[in-house]
Amino acid sequence: MKALCRAADPTIFFHPDGERGAARKRRQEQAKRVCSECPVATQCREHALAFQEAFGTWGGLSEDDRSALLQIRAVTIRTHRAGT
Repeated sequence: MKALCRAADPTIFFHPDGERGAARKRRQEQAKRVCSECPVATQCREHALAFQEAFGTWGGLSEDDRSALLQIRAVTIRTHRAGT
């Protein structure tokens, strides 16, 4: 209920088909600005990572940002398991 995206245009959080390059970057930056001021951004981000949300900007993380973080987490888990 406290999420700032509830009052924002939802199209800034999810890319339209075929969006690429500068247009995509501008839209993602706009979404990230909303998230940067949101009081529940941390919870939103953790939800998106835990449920591996495939689309959109969540808690200030784009699809590519989340993918990179999830890969780092997977490598860390594998490395930790191999060392035990």
